[in-house]
Amino acid sequence: MSEPKDRTIDIADTDRIESARELLSNAAQLVSFTGAGLSAESGIATFRDAQTGLWAKFDAMKLASADGFARDPELVSSWYQDRRRAMAQARPNAAHRALAERADLHHITQNIDDLLVRAGADPARVVSLHGTMTRDRCHGTCGYEVTIDMHDPPGLRTCPTCGEHLRPAVVWFGEMLPMEAWTEAERLCLGCDVLLVVGTSAVVYPAAGLIALAKDAGAQVIVVNTQPSDASALADVELIGRAGEVLPALLSSK
Repeated sequence: MSEPKDRTIDIADTDRIESARELLSNAAQLVSFTGAGLSAESGIATFRDAQTGLWAKFDAMKLASADGFARDPELVSSWYQDRRRAMAQARPNAAHRALAERADLHHITQNIDDLLVRAGADPARVVSLHGTMTRDRCHGTCGYEVTIDMHDPPGLRTCPTCGEHLRPAVVWFGEMLPMEAWTEAERLCLGCDVLLVVGTSAVVYPAAGLIALAKDAGAQVIVVNTQPSDASALADVELIGRAGEVLPALLSSK
């Protein structure tokens, strides 16, 4: 039996980094698929890591679900105010900047922060699968949305159109992904030559299924993560390391 292919690249190995860069240079359509690990180096905790301090005693389902919001909208709104202030203080890291500097990249992200756009990525080329913390939307069905100030986020208030509560424009547990974003993400994955997967454990579905979708459609998959993940088996090349170190080396034009 032949030995399994070694997909792991040592970022200090210049020759092997160049091999990964060659995959990108030969691709006509490049797409990134990013998760919480991309923003972790900017100090933004993952959702479950965010259950700290005064919030440690609360179950995630009480802070990010329609049922939890119905039971205690003030509590949920207060928690999101804290998260928004923390995100506003965070700064894009080297990984965000490396992705944003590649004008040929389309981006699909599971993150709800705006760091990739603040790093310089074209908002029109960023698909936010799980919504965004930079906007509130009506919890009802009227469709009202409004941009909010992340540095001074509002508390609980009602929709000026229909009177329902406003809530963060993010996807909560048990909710469907925005259809427009999902359709665009599928289109990008079906049409890309290389899918660059960064900082995701690839365990949250349906988003994680996009990696297999791209692979099955013929794309080569490059995975960047601090440790092996559920995406490892789909990787043509896997680079183990911090995204802020790996991506500048991989995506630089030099």
